[in-house]
Amino acid sequence: MHKLFEHTSASWVRYSGYEWRTAADGNLYLLPTPGAEPQPYDPMADAETLVCEAMDTGLLCFQRASDTEIRNAIARFACKYGLLGIMTALPTTARFMEYEKVYLPKNQLIRAESMDTADYLDLFFPFRKPDFRKNGVESSWSEEDPAMISLIMTYQEYPQSTVMGFMRDYGERYDWLKAVFKDWSFTFMTSFLYYNDREQLDEDSLLLYQKGIAAFDGNAPTYHIELRETPTLVWDFHSLMLVVKMLFSMLLTDEQHPLRMCRNCQKAFIAKERDDLFCSPECERKGKME
Repeated sequence: MHKLFEHTSASWVRYSGYEWRTAADGNLYLLPTPGAEPQPYDPMADAETLVCEAMDTGLLCFQRASDTEIRNAIARFACKYGLLGIMTALPTTARFMEYEKVYLPKNQLIRAESMDTADYLDLFFPFRKPDFRKNGVESSWSEEDPAMISLIMTYQEYPQSTVMGFMRDYGERYDWLKAVFKDWSFTFMTSFLYYNDREQLDEDSLLLYQKGIAAFDGNAPTYHIELRETPTLVWDFHSLMLVVKMLFSMLLTDEQHPLRMCRNCQKAFIAKERDDLFCSPECERKGKME
C-alpha cells in the first residue's frame, strides 16, 4: 500500500478546535471554533491510524452509543484529522465549480442528481456565506481573512471547491457525518462477521453478507503524471473522505497485514500477522479467559 500511494497530493487541513452549532434550518453542524487556527498536514503520514480511528468512530453506531458519545467521537476525529470534505467528495468531479451546475451520482446523503452551485454551497456554509458569484461556468470568490487568504495561496493548485472546504465557515452536518462513518464501519463489520461466522451461516445469510459488502461505494481518486526524475504517477485526493475510503479498501484487502476487528475490545487494528485475532497481548489474555 505504501508503495502504491508513494506519490500523492493528499495534504489536508485541520483546525485546532471544532464545535457543534445548530443552523436556522435545525440541522446540527460541525465546524471550526471562531478562534481555531488552521493546520495543514499529510494524512498519509499515519494512514493506518487514520483508518482505524475512522472505523472505531463508526462502530459506535452499532454499539448502542448515545448521540452525545457519537458526536464527541466525531469531534475528536475532526480535531485530529479535519472535516471529511463531503462537499468535494460527493459530486462527479472535484472541479464542479467549472461547470454550470453541480452533478451528483447516486449517494446516501443527497437525492438530487444536479443542483445550482449556490444552493449546493449553502448546504456547507450554514452560518456565513462565502463571497461567491457564478455566471454559467465563470465564477469568482473573494476572502478578506488573512489566515484564509494564506490557505488559498497555499492550495492554489487544488480545485476551488476543496480550498473552500478549508475555510473557517465551512461545516458538515451531523447526520451526514454519522451516515458516512456508519457506512464505512458497516462494511468493515460485515467483512469481520462473514469470515468469523461463515462456518455457522447458511447460504442465504452468506449471500446477504456478500451483497452488503458489494454495495460499498468504490469511487476512485483521479491521478496525473508529473515529469520528475522520471515520469511519475501522482494520485489526487481532493477530500479526506476519499482518502479514508481508498486506504480502508487497501487495508481491508491487504494479504500480509489486514485490517481486523479485535475479538475482545471490538476495535479496529492492523494485524502484525495475518492470523492475529487480538489487537494487543492484554486483549488476547482477556479474550482467552472468557
